[in-house]
Amino acid sequence: MCIKERELVLGMNQIQSKLLEMMEWFHQFCVENDLRYYALGGTMLGAKRHEGFIPWDDDIDLGMPRSDYQKLESIMKSMGASRYVLETPNTTASDYFYPYAKLYDTTTTLIENLKYRIIRGVFIDIFPLDGLGESLEEAENNYKKVERKRNLLLMKTSGIRKGRSFYKNLSVILAKFLPVNEKKLLHEVAEKANVFSFDEVAYGGNALGAWRFKEIMPTRFMGKPKLYHFESIQIFGAEHADEYLTKLYGDWRQLPPEEKRITHHDFVECDLAHSWLERDTKNL
Repeated sequence: MCIKERELVLGMNQIQSKLLEMMEWFHQFCVENDLRYYALGGTMLGAKRHEGFIPWDDDIDLGMPRSDYQKLESIMKSMGASRYVLETPNTTASDYFYPYAKLYDTTTTLIENLKYRIIRGVFIDIFPLDGLGESLEEAENNYKKVERKRNLLLMKTSGIRKGRSFYKNLSVILAKFLPVNEKKLLHEVAEKANVFSFDEVAYGGNALGAWRFKEIMPTRFMGKPKLYHFESIQIFGAEHADEYLTKLYGDWRQLPPEEKRITHHDFVECDLAHSWLERDTKNL
């Protein structure tokens, strides 16, 4: 059964269906190229609690030890034209301001609500996993150096957003007057995060994740990538997923209140039928 046929069976929304298609391709690509990856955050939670997407979620977050992350970047850079393209902070694109990688589907168009109207496609976020120290204290101290740079980058590149506090939106407005180059900040964030190899120290994690200090944990939690059911496919996740999820979410088996079962993404536009590359070519 192909992915499009599965959509009717699984009751997924259209973005989830497109993401599942991407994830199936990416998983096979990593297996063929001996690349390690793990489902992170809500994707790992979905795999454990729902055996697929969290019903109200519409993204996929993955993490790769930085050595595999860099290998992925190198392999995809050497590839010819493909439906899926990878962008990283090393891209020459002047409008890419994420301190991690994104895998895009070139058959789609998606615009996020940022300071800059970045026109790309439906995406999977891919974060580097870094080692940060032999003790939790050392790891958290190293993480603070990353966070300072990353917070400044977020303020410089975020857009005004409904539902965000007045003070956060104000900081976004004021940050545009700071004489700091966003591209320079991207590389400074990576330099601060890349302290130790993820495989060689006791503590580390996704230093660029939304959960901040909670993302810093024993590296053994990730362990050897383990297969989990995810909708109609299988994906890799943490070997010790229960410990990982408890560190991140606490009592992760309990569903949140209904009023909090909402997506946190803010899309200006999403078109699953047309490529953003065509849009650029036509100067629309």
